[in-house]
Order: sequence, then structure tokens, then C-alpha cells
Amino acid sequence: MRPVVLCFSGLDPSGGAGLQADIEAIGQAGAHAAIACTAITVQSSQQVMGFEACSADLVEQQAVAVLNDLPVAAIKSGMLGTTDNIAKLVSLFKSGQIDKSLPFVLDPVLVANSGGSLGDETTLVAAFQELLPFATLITPNTHELRALSGEQDLHVAAKKLCHQGIHAVLVKTSHDFDSGDIEQFLYIEGEIVLKSVIQRLQGEFHGSGCSLASFIAGRLAMGDDLITAVSAADDWIIETLKAADKPHPNDKTAQLIPNRFI
Repeated sequence: MRPVVLCFSGLDPSGGAGLQADIEAIGQAGAHAAIACTAITVQSSQQVMGFEACSADLVEQQAVAVLNDLPVAAIKSGMLGTTDNIAKLVSLFKSGQIDKSLPFVLDPVLVANSGGSLGDETTLVAAFQELLPFATLITPNTHELRALSGEQDLHVAAKKLCHQGIHAVLVKTSHDFDSGDIEQFLYIEGEIVLKSVIQRLQGEFHGSGCSLASFIAGRLAMGDDLITAVSAADDWIIETLKAADKPHPNDKTAQLIPNRFI
């Protein structure tokens, strides 16, 4: 069968982000998505109202069922929601239940693009410090990058995290500016190895961060190297965003990644 990406992510009722975005993006990358659901959220395309996390034991049971059954070729994590769930993922790596050699794309979700906290930020940031070293790539937004590093300058922040043992960081400027093209920088071991410019489209796109990280994980599962996977994801995401659904035709602030890429 197709190579499998095991995703740790939450359910978004609007269908635009979280595990639905993982499934769609990974499928379009050519791989198969298997999900360990970490939380049920209450959110629309425009706002997060709340969430209830799955227990760490339930997350572990879901993951182990997949690991014992399917040819897992990569790992992706999005919203983990609680420090217990983060610690459980750490333990899966440390125990060898997840092979440490597998590519692992970590999207360190602290705040949703549509607004709203997805957990206590201070405690989540502290817990993430134990998980980050297992990642092949982290894909934080600018707020998350600053929170994880304690640095305001994005490039200083990326270099600091690399020097602390993270293999690669994808720096995305989309949250810092309201106009101009979006620049992305891929740092590997503290050095920029890829710079890309993505056209900024009008409006906000619910689920774009989930989708980008998941597509990268899918391409890594398919055998791409990291630079090739990120470059392919950049090309894919811009075309996908151009085809995004608009749940409110007169509202340009909330757009959904389409359920299928046209």
C-alpha cells in the first residue's frame, strides 16, 4: 500500500484544519494518512470557541494500533492540546514504539489561525522543549517561533532552535505582514538552504498551516529529501489556496482549503 503518515491532530468541525486537513494534504502528496485524534475542538472557519482533549492513554492506544498494523513512513503532529499528550508522544519516541529514524514534521500548534488558544501557552511551550529534538522539521508560525525560542527576530529564533538540537526550522513570514509576498526560509542545522517567495492572496485561509506541514510529511513519506519536500509543498499550497472555498461569499477574511484540489 501507499506509505503511511501517522498524524497526531485534533478534529475541526468546520473541516478546514486539523485531522481533515492532514488527510486531504497527505493524500494529495501521494501517501495515506492515519490519525491519532488528540482533541475535539469547537470551532468555525473564523473562530475557536473551545476544545476537549483526548486522554494521553487514548492517544497512545490509537497510535500503537496504527504502528502495529500499517507501514508508517513518517510522523506528523499538529494540535496536541495538553502537556500530557506532548509527554506521551515523547515517550513513544523514547521507548522505540516510534522509530526515531522516521521523518517527523512537528507543527507546534499554540494558537489557531482563526483565533483562540488551544492550550495554556506557557506550559505547552515548556513541554514542547522535550519533543522538539525528535523533529526532522518544525513548522511554527511567527508567534509560535518566537514563543518557542524566546527571540523576536525570526532568523535569530530559527538559528537558536537549531543550535539547541532541532534539525530544521521552516520560517514563515505570513503572520507578520498584511501586504507583500510571503517569504519562507528553510533552516537546516542553522543555515538557510532554501528561500522561497509565495504570492500573498487576499483574505485569511483557515487550515493553511496544517495543510502545508502535512503535505511536507506526505512527500517525506514518499521518499523526498527535506529540501525537495518543502519546495514541492510551496508549489502545491499556492495553487490550493487559489482554489479555496469561501463559506461566506461576501466575507474575504475566512476561506477554507478545498476538500479536493482542483
